[in-house]
Amino acid sequence: MKNKLAFKTKDSLRIRPLAILLIILLLAPGLYSGLKTVRYELKSEKVNARIRIALVTDLHSCKYGKKQQVLTKAINEESPDMILLGGDFFDDRLPADNCETFLKELKGKYPIYYVTGNHEYWASQKKFKECMQILKDYGAVRLAGETVTLRFQATDIALCGIDDPDGYLQNEENSFYNELESVTEKLPKDIYSILLSHRPEFYKAYQDRGFDLVLSGHAHGGQWRIPGLLDGVYAPNQGLFPKYAGGMHDELPTKMIVSRGLARESTRVPRIYNRPELVFIDIL
Repeated sequence: MKNKLAFKTKDSLRIRPLAILLIILLLAPGLYSGLKTVRYELKSEKVNARIRIALVTDLHSCKYGKKQQVLTKAINEESPDMILLGGDFFDDRLPADNCETFLKELKGKYPIYYVTGNHEYWASQKKFKECMQILKDYGAVRLAGETVTLRFQATDIALCGIDDPDGYLQNEENSFYNELESVTEKLPKDIYSILLSHRPEFYKAYQDRGFDLVLSGHAHGGQWRIPGLLDGVYAPNQGLFPKYAGGMHDELPTKMIVSRGLARESTRVPRIYNRPELVFIDIL
């Protein structure tokens, strides 16, 4: 009896290191957090020539090399027609230095438009105002329930932007739904329209309003993924196994692209098989 027990103990001691090693081998590649570039191509009869959009979401004031060159170089190589900052560009806890550097490096090269995310509102009122001033100083335009008509290569684009629902934390006057109604009412007809909104979980609310495309972030890709099996484990405001963790959702009549975002050192829980991503969208 003692010999059998001793054999089982020795056997289990051999298996345990192998199991630990296997777990490490499986997790190690998934912890790699190098920048990933993701591209989407959409076709529309409303567009006469290719328009390229760079979607930057959920940077959370994180660092991407000296002077943010990892990120800015990737953008410059693609020569987008505009850059859209889809919320949580700034972070409530980390300083805004990396965000300011990013804007400084790209100032004057591209039109840049921005909408708020929840983390901007989680900051103090003083920090929130400082962040909004940084945007102004470097020529980035904040859209808060507003629509601008942009012209690229003989094609007009209607770009709408709305604030995050947590705007009340900074005593913002307009609510999320009021702004959504406002941009819907003022949406130009017969030209391609884009809604920039931080929250993908409101996809149903965006539908049937005339937008051709919605661009969002917020979900961080569900933080942990199992490629090919599970798109995300958990996302804020969606909970476990979120439907809108990332990627393109092409339910008619409005498509939605959700960036998995760029947050790295700002997150308490590491990303697993969920690299930070910079998104480019070509509309043809």
